Amino acid sequence: MPKSSSPKRRRGLKWVTALLVLLSAVGYGAYHFLPVLLLGRGCTVRAGGQELSLDLPQAANASTITAVAISRGLPEQALTIALATSMQESDLQNLSHGDRDSMGLFQQRPSQGWGTAAQIMDPVHASNAFFDALLKVPGYQQLPVTVAAQQVQRSGFPDAYAKHAAEAALLASALGGTQSDALSCTAGFDAPPVTGGATAAVRERLTKEFGSQVAPRAAAAVRTVAVPTTDSGGSRTAAQEQQRGWVLAQWAVAHAQDLKIAKVTFGDDQWSAADSGDGWRKSDTRTVGNAAEDVSIMVAQ
Repeated sequence: MPKSSSPKRRRGLKWVTALLVLLSAVGYGAYHFLPVLLLGRGCTVRAGGQELSLDLPQAANASTITAVAISRGLPEQALTIALATSMQESDLQNLSHGDRDSMGLFQQRPSQGWGTAAQIMDPVHASNAFFDALLKVPGYQQLPVTVAAQQVQRSGFPDAYAKHAAEAALLASALGGTQSDALSCTAGFDAPPVTGGATAAVRERLTKEFGSQVAPRAAAAVRTVAVPTTDSGGSRTAAQEQQRGWVLAQWAVAHAQDLKIAKVTFGDDQWSAADSGDGWRKSDTRTVGNAAEDVSIMVAQ
């Protein structure tokens, strides 16, 4: 009969197993978190002496919710309620799972009539569905954020939204253009090469999220999309054009990673992926061929 393992050998195997588990955990952490630590990827919102940090997907999702609110002409309070709700329900992540059949930015359920699973996983559809429900709440703008959100969500934790109200208001004022150059992101450097359809992808995304509120066009400068802040009727005031410009510019920065955006210019301010750690800076020259009121979005080579 074979001899049984000695206690010393068994202890050695336990140490080896523990070491392998530790190395696996370290490897997982290095793969997922070292890029953030080394490259500093992420976004920061600074306004009114307050600061909020987001990762790149959170910023992109928040900017999409904002774009949908803008496309519908909704007030900043509606955007604040939506952002606070998504912060609580999914941490501004487009989750494919949740309680029972809940999913997406707002943890909406196909079985409760919010749409199909595929629709709910589309942030634009999910945002529109949330706003559709919010607009049915009488006097929602006068209600506390947590009360208005609960009227839509019917959560088992009705007071949970309150803790996100302040940060949601800060984010809404930044992405809604009330605060200029308030959001800046540090982009990663591992993006795949951009194909020839990159500018088309930017135009398509702008149109999908902002709808008829934008009229993106190919600019004179190579690889650049120009988005006018004026409207065809000339009815916007200079202040409204300025606010609209910052909505579009910060939307582009928030989506820089997934749309492979290299540079965003509005007025005399410019954000560059290559120097994204410096945030928004004054630009010496305006993008060639663009009007002063355009937001210029240049994709990477």
